[in-house]
Amino acid sequence: MRARFAPLTKRELEVLADVVLGGLNKQIAADLSIHERTVKLHRTAITTKLHVQSVPELTRLTDEAGIFAASKTTFP
Repeated sequence: MRARFAPLTKRELEVLADVVLGGLNKQIAADLSIHERTVKLHRTAITTKLHVQSVPELTRLTDEAGIFAASKTTFP
């Protein structure tokens, strides 16, 4: 399952981490010090490379693969 994430660049993985945590494009751009349009391009590349259509599908895929599992905040 993790092999599906191999084609992603380091920056795409950074964007992916913020996306699955619910970040908006504007917030992600500010966090990574990049332009909002660049975030949109990375999101498109991510969904294309992983063959997913939506953020919920992307989130499920990362959960199943165990990607970013340690970085998620849990509530009691």
